[in-house]
Amino acid sequence: MLEKRHIDVTDRVVGKYVNDELNLYVENEPIGKVTVNEQGKSEYQLNNGYQYRDNKFYQHTDVTTGKDMKYTDCDNEEGWC
Repeated sequence: MLEKRHIDVTDRVVGKYVNDELNLYVENEPIGKVTVNEQGKSEYQLNNGYQYRDNKFYQHTDVTTGKDMKYTDCDNEEGWC
């Protein structure tokens, strides 16, 4: 079964300046950018599937929950067939 989750990826976010913009990446995948408004406050423009909240970056993803349906216990000893 798939379940929607928000995974904290803050420790994997890297910023790189490109053309006077701070672009954000997770494992070399671009996730958005940070700009500074006229008041000097940072504004986060993130791609779909990412969110910045409470000083952390989150990735919205589907994760598998429950028993892995690909597994079959055919010998009642928790082995693979």
